[in-house]
Amino acid sequence: MTGGRLRPLVVSLVLALLPATVAAADYDGPLIDAHAHLPDAKAIDTYVDAMKRHGIRKVVLLGSGGVQRQDAEWIAAAVRSYPEMVVPGVPVPDPTRPDAAGQLDVELARTKARVMGEVDLRHAARKIDRNPSERAFVDILQLGGQRGVPVVVHDELTTPAATAALERALGAQREAVVVLAHAGSAAPADLEKLLGRNGNLMVDLSGLHFERTPRLASERGPLDARWKALIEKMPERFLVGLDVWAPRTLESVRLDRLLRWTRRVLGQLTPEVAERVAWKNAVTLFRLD
Repeated sequence: MTGGRLRPLVVSLVLALLPATVAAADYDGPLIDAHAHLPDAKAIDTYVDAMKRHGIRKVVLLGSGGVQRQDAEWIAAAVRSYPEMVVPGVPVPDPTRPDAAGQLDVELARTKARVMGEVDLRHAARKIDRNPSERAFVDILQLGGQRGVPVVVHDELTTPAATAALERALGAQREAVVVLAHAGSAAPADLEKLLGRNGNLMVDLSGLHFERTPRLASERGPLDARWKALIEKMPERFLVGLDVWAPRTLESVRLDRLLRWTRRVLGQLTPEVAERVAWKNAVTLFRLD
């Protein structure tokens, strides 16, 4: 067999031996965790150690929807200890109180916080089902719009009625930005419609990791194709976060697994989209330096 005939055969054999797809490289750029909680006063130290190991520039600390009375105290202490790394949120224990917006206004002025929440609107595990279009919560949204401070909500959009109620609130205060935590437990197709109709809605992907359902991907599997398509279609609307909250979620080994997973999943997006989701959208939304 001549060299000319042999060359195409060799090339074909080499191509046949290559894997069908080449795994995407992990995202190795900056990260901002847009959604985290503290279970006690000392947990921030463990988390900051993980931040340093994994290149997380900042973490946004939120309240736990009224479950922990010490949220504000723990967040304030974390800011004092790590002022360059912690972005403080103002907890919202009860969004149904008529004076909730007034109290939050005082706290925002005092703390210079960049976000309010997490607000429990619809949370099945806690047996909470609040109407976000009622006056007290709309007043909180109005305050957020006036101060340029987004409101993070836990609102499980598992029924058409729940989605409609949130949409009424979004329509009532178009200047307010609402961040739907954990993607509202919604399917990507439903979320795309909601985002398309409401320009003041953003989504954080916290809690959609391999340990929970629904999830973006298993620990080593590919990013769900439906989520990948939606995020790349609307890259300016998504934030990444871990949603650590209990002592067991702040163990060093578990944090390392979660953060490796996060970088692997981000690496499956286009580089420009990965940067937006990983940190650029957070910088804009929370007005970070």
